[in-house]
Amino acid sequence: MAITDWPADERPRERLLAHGAAALSDAELLALFLRVGIRGKSAVDLARDLLKHFGSLSALCSASASSFSAIPGMGPAKYAQLQAVLELSRRALSEEMAKRDVLDSPSTVRDWLRLKLGHLPHEVFMILLLDAQNRVMGCEELFRGTLTQTSVYPREVVKLVLQRNAAAVILAHNHPSGVSEPSHADQALTRSLSQALSLVDVRVLDHFIVAGNSRPLSFAERGLPLN
Repeated sequence: MAITDWPADERPRERLLAHGAAALSDAELLALFLRVGIRGKSAVDLARDLLKHFGSLSALCSASASSFSAIPGMGPAKYAQLQAVLELSRRALSEEMAKRDVLDSPSTVRDWLRLKLGHLPHEVFMILLLDAQNRVMGCEELFRGTLTQTSVYPREVVKLVLQRNAAAVILAHNHPSGVSEPSHADQALTRSLSQALSLVDVRVLDHFIVAGNSRPLSFAERGLPLN
């Protein structure tokens, strides 16, 4: 049955307009993005098939162009649209971080990091550079490693911070394993970077570990030492 034949209060678009986007399931939201289904399947049916095929919404969003386009009803055009939506989300969150104190909106930082790092198959270390009002001036990917190890050099971090005249930083890296629990090496790295940055009067406000689409772990909230 086509979605247009459903009762009005069950159609995804009408439900979104009446109750907000948060009231819809992943499949319903994806169906609104797809707009139409294929022969014998509504957009919601197709959305459910996509989520089942890739295993999760996060895996779907991080799928390669070839694997996404191989699904019946999908193709390069839909893939391009999906990537555009994701990039718009990242840019909107970046604007929010640049306008306000990140300590007043930690969820914005989390959401941005999850979109930026959660889907990557390799480990990446990033630094968010903040001004004296704790607003994000920019971010830099400093190091990229294997699935299990990244080489991070404190002198390179200090050099970048001085070049950009940052007053504080937020550290972040991802765990492609999907487990956000910090290792002893993660904690040692945090202390090393914090000590190096303290010599140039730059504060480390937090260190986030991103693992898939789950809530990024915050050292500050966990009570783990940042210095």
